[in-house]
Amino acid sequence: MDMVAIALIKNLQEMDGDNEYFIFVNEIEDSTPIDPSPNFTIVPLPASPYPIWEQYHLAKVVHDYKLDLLHCTSNTAPLFCSTKLLITLHDIIYLEKLNFREGTWYQRLGNLYRRWIVPAVVKKASRLYTVSQYEKERIRRQFGLPDEQVKVIYNGVAGHFKRENKETIKNIRKKYHLPDRFILFLGNTDPKKNLKGVLKSLALLDKRQVDFPDLVMPDIGIEVLRSMLAAIGSPELIRKIHLTGYIPNTDLPAIYSEALLFLYPSLRESFGLPVLEAMACGCPVISSNTSSMPEVAGNAALLIDPFDPEDLSKGIENLLASEELRKTLTARGYERPPLFDYRKGAAETLKSYHQIAAK
Repeated sequence: MDMVAIALIKNLQEMDGDNEYFIFVNEIEDSTPIDPSPNFTIVPLPASPYPIWEQYHLAKVVHDYKLDLLHCTSNTAPLFCSTKLLITLHDIIYLEKLNFREGTWYQRLGNLYRRWIVPAVVKKASRLYTVSQYEKERIRRQFGLPDEQVKVIYNGVAGHFKRENKETIKNIRKKYHLPDRFILFLGNTDPKKNLKGVLKSLALLDKRQVDFPDLVMPDIGIEVLRSMLAAIGSPELIRKIHLTGYIPNTDLPAIYSEALLFLYPSLRESFGLPVLEAMACGCPVISSNTSSMPEVAGNAALLIDPFDPEDLSKGIENLLASEELRKTLTARGYERPPLFDYRKGAAETLKSYHQIAAK
């Protein structure tokens, strides 16, 4: 279950004691972070691959429970649904041509499933939710939908994302063997995260003999890194990269708090939550001037062209060289997260439930 869905459910639990909710989960998950309450019931469905779980088990239980509404929170939904359907469509990147054939097999198979199912279920949905005005316009143009059919419900920043105290930071530094000074990049092998562009920008800095801190990267394996560095002709750059392995969400605030700057130069995002998380922890951000990132970052990040490694390298160099600019972005950054609130989003979603159910 993704963090956005969890935040929505927990806020609905706090504000709605009248309606009855059933939270359907896959038994293949070890546990759910949602606790049942008087009008919120957790319903495990048989463990199975997601397409089978969604198209068979979920569709069946919706019919059996005679629900008034079904809200599917992760882009896809059952083709045959016996009630009014609402879908959170986080993005439609998988319907675009942007690097579709790259990424892992798991990512590519997921994209194939979404490419097949989303156009069909969108036609059946009473309401679509998405996470930014940018994505709303992409969805409307893709499917020819009226403005009122797609509602923007912004993501929010979890409360534990804040500047950490010295003792916590000391422990996290020791746990991940962090360098004294470092730049943070949260990416993975998904092409949209622009790992290759980040490595190319660092290679350009290295060739210009710019003294830049080590790059800290979670969730990237050493063999993947070596392969990418070889592909861009810079295998020696490995000396400047610190791999941590997986970092739990609860440890990230301390790492954001200590990073000199945070890189989030994605090629395409529907929202870009890590931008706000970093800002909430007082870390200056470099992000992209494309898709949803300007909408989320406002004037509180240094925005660059993510398709141009030279532009990213100059952004890194300029921000490292200017303590005044880092302080300015940090101060502005603290002002952005309060504008994106999960509780407000949950209230808007609940209002929408009532509207759709009444039709």
